[in-house]
Amino acid sequence: MELDVVRYSHGKISTLGLFLIEEKFACYTLEDAFHVVKIPGETRIPNGRYPVKLRTVGGHHNRYSQKFPDIHKGMLHVINVPNYQYILIHIGNDDDDTEGCLLVGDKSMTNITSEGRIESSTIAYKRIYPPIAAAILRVKRFG
Repeated sequence: MELDVVRYSHGKISTLGLFLIEEKFACYTLEDAFHVVKIPGETRIPNGRYPVKLRTVGGHHNRYSQKFPDIHKGMLHVINVPNYQYILIHIGNDDDDTEGCLLVGDKSMTNITSEGRIESSTIAYKRIYPPIAAAILRVKRFG
């Protein structure tokens, strides 16, 4: 399974994007802004292709295990990003909800006239998570 983020709007503190699964639109994303020199917790990951694994430790995992008991198998964890660690795909609405992670949502608000924002994050997450987690587990089992 291939996941792709196409970034389309860059503001002072956030970046909006389109989250594609197998080249089809799945939801919107919000990330921190781009900075030439990385500012920890305030800088989006660089463009590139990165594997996604399931992370089954940490605070996010514990909270999501309780919040989404029917679907949660581990946090969607973007790995092998140079100079970054613990990059997760999770719910949230604005740059205050991310420290370099990718937030997902079903509605996107411009970051041209105001700061970027996404909404209906939980709805989007509950829709995209199961097929991604299933694909990761399939690869782990048969890979």
